[in-house]
Amino acid sequence: MEKKCIGIDIGGTTVKLGVFKTDGSLLEKWEVPTRKEEGGRYILPDVASAILAKLQELEIAKEDVTGAGMGVPGPVMPDGYVEVCVNLGWKDTNPQQELENLLGGIPVRLGNDANVAALGEMWQGGGKGYSDIVMVTLGTGVGGGIIIDEKIIAGKHGLGGEIGHIHVRDGEKEHCNCGGVGCLEQVASATGIAREARRTMAALDGPSAMRQFGDEITAKDVLDCAKAGDAMAKMVMETVGRYLGIALAQVALTVDPDAFVIGGGVSKAGQYLIDVIEKYYQQYTTISSKKAVLALAKLGNDAGIYGAARLVLD
Repeated sequence: MEKKCIGIDIGGTTVKLGVFKTDGSLLEKWEVPTRKEEGGRYILPDVASAILAKLQELEIAKEDVTGAGMGVPGPVMPDGYVEVCVNLGWKDTNPQQELENLLGGIPVRLGNDANVAALGEMWQGGGKGYSDIVMVTLGTGVGGGIIIDEKIIAGKHGLGGEIGHIHVRDGEKEHCNCGGVGCLEQVASATGIAREARRTMAALDGPSAMRQFGDEITAKDVLDCAKAGDAMAKMVMETVGRYLGIALAQVALTVDPDAFVIGGGVSKAGQYLIDVIEKYYQQYTTISSKKAVLALAKLGNDAGIYGAARLVLD
């Protein structure tokens, strides 16, 4: 029988799972709840039970499974050791070894969830066809993942791809969740865009479609207003685009990937967002016309299971 592989994406609320062919074809995907009680002790047994039941249902023998890859929300050492996953309650554990034991010897590979999502986009998403990509995820925060020669670059301390905490803005007074000030995440995340909109409305007089939302404004509201031509909303997005352009230029001139793949909830703004970033990215990378292109992610919430499955195919 043709070999299969399994992708696991462990989130704070649900665990997403998928069974794939080794060519990247998704055969089936499903979810189970993430039970975080008692320090997350039930999560991996639940995952193992779900996988073994699905293999039985699909009549796939263990020996026909190349392996199971798993993305987790925290830094991961090469041997699968995890010092802490705050959102799961895990401390000083090796989920890779534990799940392998629970699965009866099916090989398991572990990776940080943002890096794994980047690998998925490289394999079957917005970065397909490229071997070197940097993924930038614009969600509640700003995450990232670096893939070089089709492999995750996590760095010696697990900091590879922490694009959201590149300092881009001097003069910022409020602190980022990381403890720093002026981080990209503070202006380019969904939270940051909404904050920038509130600041702009407070600082400027004049009409704006954004004012109808008041302090409850969201990044989607800002982007919808900007795409509809609202001048103040466009001003906000120019600021966002400028700081993203600065950050991506710095990464491009350090890593020089084939492509930046832009994902996360904010990326649903589509080509409008790419165009705003592109203008400033070009401005700050005038050294060469040959450089990384900007593309939109394609896999959405499935990027994690695709990338996790790809982990076991090296």
